[in-house]
Amino acid sequence: MVEPAGNTPAIRVRNLRKVYGTKAAVDGLSFEVPRGCFFGFLGPNGAGKTTTIRMLMGLAPPTAGEIELLGLPMPAASVDIKARIGLVPDESLLFDHLTGGEFIEFVGRMYGLDRAVARERARELLALFELDQHQRKMIGEYSKGMRKRAAMAAALIHRPQLFLMDEPFEGVDAVGARLMKDILLEQVNHGATIFLTSHVLEVVERLCTRVAIISEGKLVVDSDMAELRSNSETLEDIFVRLVGAERPAETLGWL
Repeated sequence: MVEPAGNTPAIRVRNLRKVYGTKAAVDGLSFEVPRGCFFGFLGPNGAGKTTTIRMLMGLAPPTAGEIELLGLPMPAASVDIKARIGLVPDESLLFDHLTGGEFIEFVGRMYGLDRAVARERARELLALFELDQHQRKMIGEYSKGMRKRAAMAAALIHRPQLFLMDEPFEGVDAVGARLMKDILLEQVNHGATIFLTSHVLEVVERLCTRVAIISEGKLVVDSDMAELRSNSETLEDIFVRLVGAERPAETLGWL
């Protein structure tokens, strides 16, 4: 296994670009995510968030630019990188014909855990995410919120150093979301790094210590949350001011 460089950022991106046809979905992004940081990656629909995180996950090759995760180059060291990261993609790519416990155990085995260790951790994670009362239910019968919890549980089984999460709270009810937030905050307190995309700005404002905002594939803001909100604006106010439509509100006479 390749060992990463010493005191390096959890994520380092330089001049990242992804072109589809003649359109640049991501256009020259450069940013760094410090280790132990809860990092929010924001932007309006179509801004390039999912394309960026897919490149970080190794699911889409960049057209140009450089990516380093945990001090290792992507994709050259992708096998070593993937052993150290946990993924929660936007689409819950779960196996519908397995139970939650079977799926989590399978992921653990994929990461090289001993069968007995993977089975015990899967059992503990089911209980932690309050899915143990559905032990016999197939994932295909899960609600969207339950699928998100199962995906996050599987991402935790090998104790990763870095989490890449695309809309992890989408479709999750308030109780489940609170549970997931508390677990993620505990991971950060233990030294992990979390890279999170979300449309729910209140969640980002509460959880994240640093935030980047992109628009039309370009970086608009990269700042500590405290500095960004130094003038008492909410994150929603800042977001709308930076990337919102610059036009007066319309009214309908009949409405």
